[in-house]
Amino acid sequence: MRRTVSVLTGLVLAVVATACGGDRGQPRATPAPSPSGAVERPAAGDHRLTLPHGGTDRGYLLHAPPGYDPARPTALVIALHFYPGSGARLRETAGLDAVADRENFLVAYPDGRNGGFNALICCGTADDVGFLRELTAHLVRTWRADPDRVYLAGISNGGDMSFRAAVEAEGLFAAIGVVSGGYSGPRTAPETYVPRRPVSVITFIGGQDRYAEVFAEGVRTWQRRLRCVPAPGRPPAGAARVTRTDARCGDGSDVTVYTLPDMGHSWPGAPAGELADPDAGLVASELVWDFFAAHPRRG
Repeated sequence: MRRTVSVLTGLVLAVVATACGGDRGQPRATPAPSPSGAVERPAAGDHRLTLPHGGTDRGYLLHAPPGYDPARPTALVIALHFYPGSGARLRETAGLDAVADRENFLVAYPDGRNGGFNALICCGTADDVGFLRELTAHLVRTWRADPDRVYLAGISNGGDMSFRAAVEAEGLFAAIGVVSGGYSGPRTAPETYVPRRPVSVITFIGGQDRYAEVFAEGVRTWQRRLRCVPAPGRPPAGAARVTRTDARCGDGSDVTVYTLPDMGHSWPGAPAGELADPDAGLVASELVWDFFAAHPRRG
């Protein structure tokens, strides 16, 4: 990327601001946490749980679909919220539980420390890559999540965190879904800052998002470093003015990019909640899962 020092500074400040998802809605009620020391019993339903990490208990919500069978390996999506936010507030927006109920996968909604994740630009100093590793290991061990079908999905700060974990949690995540987030900032400066094992990416960029070009440039950098060859793709029927590109990369991973010229910093197709855009012309949660289902871990 060709940037002067002043432009780079501006982009860093800009992406810091993208992490802010606003505080326009209320989370829906969630189950009370289990009493301290209670035995965790995998079963269908909604669970509010904690996991010790870094000297503190990290909270997360876990949705297990009605067809969940703890005796069988089950795909897992870990969904990362905006800043400032929480797992409950993303759950309200994304609508992933309904997709999980139909397609039979687990969804975990971890809470960032002080409302955010320590991603590529912000927020905080927690070892969130380590936390995601431990959370995944726990869910594989205790909830029988399938280690070959573990995925990350995130919006804004959570999308940035998805890119960071894709690179630094080597071999853990098969694919990531990034909504209104990007691969940029000081951590991404080295040419070697890419996954060592294939991680496929689906991402959604709003043309009215003030950081659209930052996100688009990040995708171009990712594709160049991984020797991806983009080609036009076909957006969903009825998605007027939406463009899609698909790329196969040198390591065998795939990158699919949806550009929505009329959308801002939002989750496309979300019917309600913070950062929802119900009129975006497509439903990101459905497309993210379809992409994930087609991309189990490889390599």
